[in-house]
Amino acid sequence: MKTIAILASGSGTNAEEIMKYFQTSSKGKVVLVASNKKEAFVLERAKKFQVPTHTFNKASLESGELVQKLKDYQVDFVVLAGFLLKIPTNLIQAFPDKIINIHPALLPKYGGKGMYGAKVHEAVKDTGDRESGITIHLVNENYDEGKIIFQAAVPILPEDSAETIAKKVHQLEYKYFPNVIESLL
Repeated sequence: MKTIAILASGSGTNAEEIMKYFQTSSKGKVVLVASNKKEAFVLERAKKFQVPTHTFNKASLESGELVQKLKDYQVDFVVLAGFLLKIPTNLIQAFPDKIINIHPALLPKYGGKGMYGAKVHEAVKDTGDRESGITIHLVNENYDEGKIIFQAAVPILPEDSAETIAKKVHQLEYKYFPNVIESLL
């Protein structure tokens, strides 16, 4: 069975769906949830599933301290679920092709530094796109530029608000992200 660590910076709705899914999987198990924010609600969600948690700061991420923590937990696969810091080279080298991210748009549109959450959905609305969706991709040294593994789209109606678009995209995330993770293990 493969072991999974989830890195998240916020509420953790995707992380919760992943933890729930892997409670009954024979292929993988979430062994750690780590966050760069001590007040992130994802840490409370992890407790509900009896998953150990770890908090760290940007300096410990860049120094390799987080890499060591992941090795201590014998992590095989790293999942970014609303994690907002750039992944440093030391972490990418420690887990080559074993770190994935989910982005709330159809990359290469609306990716890059500063493009996350509501900002993405507002950009989709402002440009009048007729569809949006999710992209699950490998993580490399650049924001949202890793190899695309999976995409799913939803139609955007002219009357949809950024909030409505977000709800549609979240449904795709919850539906597909755990399955795609399991298929990669």
